[in-house]
Amino acid sequence: MYEPIRSKSVHSTMAGPDDFPHRSREEELDIQLAGHLAALLTVTDELRAAAPSADLDTAAERLTQEITRLRGGRTPARATTSTRGREPDATALHRKAHALAGRALVVAASRADTAAAILAAERMDAHTAALKPRPLASSAH
Repeated sequence: MYEPIRSKSVHSTMAGPDDFPHRSREEELDIQLAGHLAALLTVTDELRAAAPSADLDTAAERLTQEITRLRGGRTPARATTSTRGREPDATALHRKAHALAGRALVVAASRADTAAAILAAERMDAHTAALKPRPLASSAH
């Protein structure tokens, strides 16, 4: 009535522990940091398309350099942004950029990457300043 199983179980694997690619913690943090910085670069490019400025141009260049360094020389893909048909919400973009820079700062700090941490902190400061309300010019009567 009962016949023993003659083949290997589908639940066992023939692969050993060294047969799978493993990354170190530092490599994983590099990938994560590069991802946060790439997302920040995308939002920076969106802000540049909406309101070009030298500060955003410099930030985009520095972000590109850091991402390229973290990715071992591979430059990030840059999307061309189009504001046709809709006006981007600069306040929302600055909030998003601030949050992304904050995430990058946390990962850079845990990785002890001073250059990326400084860049992320500078971008957080820049986006915080952009979110502050500007004082209205008082008119003298």
